[in-house]
Amino acid sequence: MACLAGAALCVSLAACGDKSIAADELNTRLITFPNGNKVRAEFVSHPKDVQRGMKYRDSLDPSRGMLFQHGREGHFQYWMFEVRIPLDLIWLDSRGVIVQLVHNAPPCPGPQEKCPSYGGAFKAIQVLELAAGTAAKNGLKPGMRLDY
Repeated sequence: MACLAGAALCVSLAACGDKSIAADELNTRLITFPNGNKVRAEFVSHPKDVQRGMKYRDSLDPSRGMLFQHGREGHFQYWMFEVRIPLDLIWLDSRGVIVQLVHNAPPCPGPQEKCPSYGGAFKAIQVLELAAGTAAKNGLKPGMRLDY
């Protein structure tokens, strides 16, 4: 029976075409900016993963990011507590339109009560975190739509 299941999986994967997926592309989204540049963002939706976010990471390649999916639209504030690198924070509505953007949010090692919160002024359903400077380099502004 296990052999049949394995064979079925192979057939299913083969039916996907000849596009192979690298391990670092699993559970990611390719995001295209209005200027045509792209970043690959980790897709995060589980509440514990959303809460951890970019904490404890020592770097973020400018071609990478993290896209947080909230289950519903809301006013979501983010902070940089225990995040080690500066980030651009971008709030997106359900259509992928930028509703709020914070450039170069600095890391905040703590204590947590000294770390400011960012965003939450507008309803959003997703938040994209990018290496600091990426939003400015690509001319991102509220009202622009990202494709993913």
